[in-house]
Amino acid sequence: MDNLEGMLLVDKPQGRTSFSLIHALRKLTGVKKIGHTGTLDPFATGVMILLLGRAYTRFSDKLLLEDKEYDAKVTLGVSTDTYDCDGKIVARSKKKPTLTQIEDVLSFFQGEIEQIPPMFSAKKIGGKKLYSLARAGQIIDRDPARVRVKTELLNYTYPNLHLKIACSKGTYIRSIAHEIGEKLRACAHLGQLKRTRSGLFTIDQCLDGNLLYQDAFDIRPYLNHSFNESFIKT
Repeated sequence: MDNLEGMLLVDKPQGRTSFSLIHALRKLTGVKKIGHTGTLDPFATGVMILLLGRAYTRFSDKLLLEDKEYDAKVTLGVSTDTYDCDGKIVARSKKKPTLTQIEDVLSFFQGEIEQIPPMFSAKKIGGKKLYSLARAGQIIDRDPARVRVKTELLNYTYPNLHLKIACSKGTYIRSIAHEIGEKLRACAHLGQLKRTRSGLFTIDQCLDGNLLYQDAFDIRPYLNHSFNESFIKT
């Protein structure tokens, strides 16, 4: 394939790792220099921006700083070690919070907040990724980070809590889910997650990521060649 530098907007499929998308794209195109602007956990879906070629990967660091938006479904009554649906159950609760209690707790997740990175995360402390320590049974102190969030309640029917969350770089949505459970004293974990926006790019602009795993799929009609710094909000 010719002219394969550009930006590709992809809807990551559930059950696939972010890096498997990059591997599939390299295999499909032969392009080695491929970057991204933020990964998603395997259970999550939604917007991933893939940058092909040196002319476009140079924007990666700036795009990583962009705000993101998520459709999140929190499951009450069960806590897991990873704070999400892929983790091991560590606690249960039979408490059924009222709508008023839910609304009161969500008021804590508005504007600038401090958030402690979860142990099951790729964040490095002392040169080691936290999830490596967590898998070895170690829990260490983590400094809180300041992030910015706007949380909107879309629907609540116990045990399902449906949220729309807009946030700054470095926000862990599964930590929000876990903290909601703690504040409610009801246990909670992140059951589903879809990234609906990354910077100025939205889910309706994205290519179905499953197509990247099809031999000889032609990505050229979907490549954006006009990307420049005007896409980055200032």
